[in-house]
Amino acid sequence: MPAALGRRSGSQLLSWTQDTVVAIPQALPVPKPKRKHSLLPILIVLFLFSYGLMCMLAVEQDRTIAAQRFLIRSLLGDSSELSNLKGKLIQKQYADAQAQAKAGRRSQAQTPLTQVPSTQAPTTQDNPRGNAQSSHNAGKPRKTLPPKPPLGISDVVDGRRIVETI
Repeated sequence: MPAALGRRSGSQLLSWTQDTVVAIPQALPVPKPKRKHSLLPILIVLFLFSYGLMCMLAVEQDRTIAAQRFLIRSLLGDSSELSNLKGKLIQKQYADAQAQAKAGRRSQAQTPLTQVPSTQAPTTQDNPRGNAQSSHNAGKPRKTLPPKPPLGISDVVDGRRIVETI
């Protein structure tokens, strides 16, 4: 080995064409890159924060559903109470109408036969509902229905287009 080359680290190769030994330096160890700031702690914090928000949302939804359930039950109780009151009111009106019909029949029976009753609508003695309805509707004018519009050309059915199947 020539003294000029000195002692170097690495592998030594012999040259085929020369008598000199060529030293190939070993690969330098690759320095580890400095670690950049890791995102793992930030991701963990964001995950915990989002999980907390999701839990709060679930709790608020539960409160809202419970409040709606209470409101629906309250309205159902009010509705049933109102329908009971309406039913009692209708029964009372029906009983009053029957009592008025009976009183009207008694007064007609007590009038002398020679006296002609004033012009009134004929009443049905067999059906007390007829009297109740006539006394109920006597004060109200009857609504007239609006006239139907005339049929247009497109409304007239064409007999040729009717499919007859057997």
